[in-house]
Amino acid sequence: MNAIDKLNVLNEDLIEDFPILATKVNGCRLAYLDNAASTQVPNFVLDKMSFYQQNTHSNIHRAVHMLSEKSTKEFEDARLKVKNFINADKISEIIFTKGTTSSINMVANSFVKNLLNPGDEVLISYLEHHSNIVPWQIITKEKKANLKVIPMNHDGELVLEDLEKLVTKKTKFISISHVSNALGTVTNINKIIAFAKSFNIPVLVDAAQSVPHQPLDVKKIDCDFLVFSGHKMCAPTGIGILYGKENLLSQFMPYESGGDMILSVTFEKTVYNQLPYYLEAGTPPISQAIALGYAIDYLCKIGLENIHAHEQRLYDLAISELKKIQGVKIYGNSVNHSGVISFTIDGVHPHDIGTLLNEKGVAIRTGHHCAQPVMNFYKIAATARASFYFYNNEKDIHQLVDGINYVKKIFD
Repeated sequence: MNAIDKLNVLNEDLIEDFPILATKVNGCRLAYLDNAASTQVPNFVLDKMSFYQQNTHSNIHRAVHMLSEKSTKEFEDARLKVKNFINADKISEIIFTKGTTSSINMVANSFVKNLLNPGDEVLISYLEHHSNIVPWQIITKEKKANLKVIPMNHDGELVLEDLEKLVTKKTKFISISHVSNALGTVTNINKIIAFAKSFNIPVLVDAAQSVPHQPLDVKKIDCDFLVFSGHKMCAPTGIGILYGKENLLSQFMPYESGGDMILSVTFEKTVYNQLPYYLEAGTPPISQAIALGYAIDYLCKIGLENIHAHEQRLYDLAISELKKIQGVKIYGNSVNHSGVISFTIDGVHPHDIGTLLNEKGVAIRTGHHCAQPVMNFYKIAATARASFYFYNNEKDIHQLVDGINYVKKIFD
């Protein structure tokens, strides 16, 4: 039995792990296809969170009583799970944050800002989420540096042939998304990282849209930093990860201060704690971090290879069906693609598409997807976006297709 068949056998059981998927919308079954924005949380993770809150909850690292010791162990066990999940070298290389956006801002303000002098350069790409654009705009403006952008082509792929022209001796940092949240394009990060290494340029990989969907090994890709969010991988909101190589994290100036990030404080000076703690100021999101650890357990039990194969199958089915519908235009036709489809319907505003699909129980995302440069490239204001996860199935795809035909019938 191959990976796809194996997941199909398990699919109905997996759906039962998510009680929210039994929701009825206007009398229709829910087809939840907004996974690029946020995934649902399974009973396994919800139960673990509830048990922790009811039986173990206490602040961590600071007390010797039983509850604090148990909470601290669960919290640090979650850090170890993250380390193993992405194959980091050391547990000290895993920093808990509020999410991907928080992680990028920490790297920008605690590390990259100190690298930049007037005239220096930071390189990003046309495919970035606003969270991987705005922080770099702010610090390059503050430091009188320049922000440079890798262009994209009409298929939604980066024009990596331009790297040799864009990267110069002034380029001090590269921050790049692995998978576009707006188009689903899978970026060739191996090529970008290898090229950057020849210039000794540190690279951050925004893996918010890739870590939940496919195996990712930070040693193999040899990135310097990797960031992602829990709420896109069956964990709650408010928890994210910054992975960084220890020799680089040790150069960070604390982004926030106070609480457990210190060893001692006098009015004359402060002695900081060791990694990873001096980059985790204040009381962390304890239950969310623990839940992320259990979400990783859950995903690993299914298998990231199985998840990836299943999503690719759903994507292929959806693309095949949508191409049969006259007036549907799909944006992003990259060779390497994730389970994200961005589309429009001739004569119908994307917000109307989303509203009418909701009448048929189909939950998608509409708008610019926090990627306005991508929309500007195609000279459109917004798209409708369907995005898949392992608990989706062929019924969801057919419900999406039927819903689009319903939209077209109304506007024809």
